[in-house]
Amino acid sequence: MKLWRSVVGKLWMTIIVLVAVVLLILGMFLLQYIDVNFRDNTTSHQVKVLFVVTGIIGFLLSTFFAFFLSSKITQPLIEMKKAAASISMGNYRTRVPIRSLDEIGDLAHAFNRMAGDLDSLIKDLNHEKDHLSSILRSMSDAVVTFDAEGSVTMSNPPGEKLIEKWNRLDWEDEEAKLTGVPGPLRDLYSRVIIDGIDSSSKINVRNGVWSVVMAPLKSDESVRGAVAVMRDVTEEFKLEKLRRDFVANVSHEIRTPLSMLQGYSEAILDGFADSPEERDELVQVIHDESVRMGRLVKDLLDLARMEAGHTELKLMPCDIDNLVKRVHRKFLTFAKERDIRLVCELPEQHLFMESADEDRLEQVLTNLLDNALRHTPAGAVITVSGKMRAEELGRSEPAYVELQIKDEGEGIPAEDLPYIFERFYKADKSRKRGSSSGTGLGLAIVKNIVESHEGHIHVDSLVGKGTTFTLLLPVDSHRPVS
Repeated sequence: MKLWRSVVGKLWMTIIVLVAVVLLILGMFLLQYIDVNFRDNTTSHQVKVLFVVTGIIGFLLSTFFAFFLSSKITQPLIEMKKAAASISMGNYRTRVPIRSLDEIGDLAHAFNRMAGDLDSLIKDLNHEKDHLSSILRSMSDAVVTFDAEGSVTMSNPPGEKLIEKWNRLDWEDEEAKLTGVPGPLRDLYSRVIIDGIDSSSKINVRNGVWSVVMAPLKSDESVRGAVAVMRDVTEEFKLEKLRRDFVANVSHEIRTPLSMLQGYSEAILDGFADSPEERDELVQVIHDESVRMGRLVKDLLDLARMEAGHTELKLMPCDIDNLVKRVHRKFLTFAKERDIRLVCELPEQHLFMESADEDRLEQVLTNLLDNALRHTPAGAVITVSGKMRAEELGRSEPAYVELQIKDEGEGIPAEDLPYIFERFYKADKSRKRGSSSGTGLGLAIVKNIVESHEGHIHVDSLVGKGTTFTLLLPVDSHRPVS
């Protein structure tokens, strides 16, 4: 830096000019005074020389004093300049030494106080940033921030994974591809950027449902971006739909027998039954419908207790051979009446479970056989079979009991198979009301009982070919089926 642009140069030049002006003014008056009062040329010359020497010495002393004073002023300023540069590079612990108690010292003290406050502020900001980052990382919801151009500026791990997953999908919205905002969020993002107000919506992406809340990021009354919080509500959506369907199905199932009870009882009260036979027929219908409604209520209570985990199993050693034979004998007469051949196939190896509730397992087999008989035409065959299965190939010790109920009935459509264990679900062809007097809860109860024994149930079916239910029950109840 040039000398005349520095504080030292400016101060030195100012002092030199002042000294020069003073000397010139004094010289003009003193030289005239010397010429008038000193007639001797030698004396006058000596006085003039003395004046010039004195002026030069004074000028040199003034210059030295100017440099000394300037160094005392500029040295702290240079140190503060270096400290400011160090702080600008992120070293907020930099401090300036206080060498005097004058204004320069006060300035250095104020600078140090400012640096300390700035250090504390930066620490607080970093602490808040880390705190916010920890909160975002711990959130299970996806949080993503977009700028005004639609680019992602910040996201937590779930948000990063979600955006990466959505970006791999093919969107028809070309504008969304260019801006970086995924297709499902594009309309909501545009509305938030334009209106500048919070918005929320539910969006469907493939087979999932997402609840999205998006808020604008404002700066000086202008929207500079938006932050979106996304939550996967697929399960909640399915549960809510299941709840609505459950209420609708219960109302439907109960309304039918109630209507029949009311109608037939009113017929009896109004005397429409002219003969004892007609009255007995009406009473029989009322009785059948009351039994059906009682069975529905009982099934609902059983299912509610099972799903709430309040089912108490009477666990004890169970002879599966005797259980299967007993259930086979119970349905044998009914099968003959319908001209259906009911076959029981058991291996020579004894079937047993070390710990099981025999009554509950009988309820399972009874329900499955009852369904098979109701949906199997005359002349067909229903087979009940069982065998012991080892946990691994080559293992001699049996680990599971496998039971199968196979029919040659109507079969269940492939699109209905994933839902047959849901409450009140009835397949279009094989579960019509006209051909079934069931409550629609039997298979749901079967699944809960099997799972309470830490077992597994599986169904295979072909329309027109028949259906096979396979039960896999652990011999030891402490050995769950994987």
